[in-house]
Amino acid sequence: MYRDPVESLEPLHHRQAAIRTLRVGMIGIGTVGSGTFRVLARNRADIAARAGRSIELVMVAARNLERAAGIVGDSVALTADAMQVATHPDVDVVVEVAGGTGPARDWVLAAIAHGKHVVTANKALLAVHGAGIFAAAREKGVIVAYEGAVAVSIPIIKALREGLAANRIEWVAGIINGTTNFILSKMRDEGLDFAAALAQAQALGYAEADPSFDIEGIDAAHKLTLLAANAFGMPLRFADAQVEGITALQGMDVACAEQLGYRIKLLGVARRQAAGVELRVQPVLVPATHLMAQVNGSMNAVMVKSDAAGLTMYYGAGAGSEQTASAVIADLVDVARLDGVHAAQHVPHLGVHAHATNALAVLPRAAVHTSHYLRVPVHAVNQIQAVAASLAEQKVPVRQVALAAERPGMGPQVLVLTGPVEQGTLDLAVHALQARAEVAGAVTTLRVESLEG
Repeated sequence: MYRDPVESLEPLHHRQAAIRTLRVGMIGIGTVGSGTFRVLARNRADIAARAGRSIELVMVAARNLERAAGIVGDSVALTADAMQVATHPDVDVVVEVAGGTGPARDWVLAAIAHGKHVVTANKALLAVHGAGIFAAAREKGVIVAYEGAVAVSIPIIKALREGLAANRIEWVAGIINGTTNFILSKMRDEGLDFAAALAQAQALGYAEADPSFDIEGIDAAHKLTLLAANAFGMPLRFADAQVEGITALQGMDVACAEQLGYRIKLLGVARRQAAGVELRVQPVLVPATHLMAQVNGSMNAVMVKSDAAGLTMYYGAGAGSEQTASAVIADLVDVARLDGVHAAQHVPHLGVHAHATNALAVLPRAAVHTSHYLRVPVHAVNQIQAVAASLAEQKVPVRQVALAAERPGMGPQVLVLTGPVEQGTLDLAVHALQARAEVAGAVTTLRVESLEG
């Protein structure tokens, strides 16, 4: 059913040496791996023309060898041992698309130790273990490339560390999880509650059976960690990110946001401030007329504000087999171009060279300064001014106050849009507001992002 890799790769090595083919070993042949194989085969000539030499998949590690053989045929050596791919002498670059943060870390470090370049689409691996992986790669003078780990079809890593290399970047904000964006789009367009929208996403294959990484914001935080490091030249700080998902979001708030002229999106935001960097993922209100508010379904978009280029926006598919393969192969082309070039000439793993890393602090939640949306349940519609007065007493700037449109089964609700205020101040004000006799239940708060240039 499959060829022994030790026997099968030996003649291939001699045949390819003369034409300097870049020999790729891949760990995993699932959705991303199979797409990478197809695109490499279909666009072989175009890829070689851009890379300056052929790129060939010569070896694959897979759990199900029969299934893998059905995808790659008899042209690729197969093995059940991922470590064999990571260490095989006839593999120049290892593509890790199996996922996870345990065995994947061992495979990647083994490949680096054996002097091999690495391409991965594994954002969790890099967000959690990236510091050690990149340090090992620097020591061995090899490349670790990961364009496919963030926003898939959008070349945002290259944009940050190459296209915008002349700029001081002020902030990065993005819809970087397609599953949650699909759910939020359904809640807005069809009036579904969260549970119904999630069930629809699972039925269509946009959400996993266990969707917690997506809906709790963890996947977006992994990606934001990589974006912030490349934007600001800072270390990977996933553990310091403030992460809030959409599981507690109510359809009432989606409708109220629309009433006020906003749409709710799960945004990853990294913003440089004088005292440090905001690093946060949360559902926020975005003006309905803003381009970011028009990003619907499973699509992704990232905006970057920098001093010279100004405001730029990048839009594309946030998931998909060949969409991810596009990014993986772009990294392989970079490796093909740079293999053999002195490591000092490689693009730095995180945008700046290690000696120039800026150890920026991550701001605590209480110090984040934004505008806010509040939904305050009250006992009677004439208590709207009491809500505004309470917030003013607590030094919260109030920009707009309105009554929510009536909904079946819901009592009167006061909607408030504040001006910019520190989260700590707002938290104290909400605590005081909820203690008032006029307030009939818990106050809902969400941040507001204008994303202005």
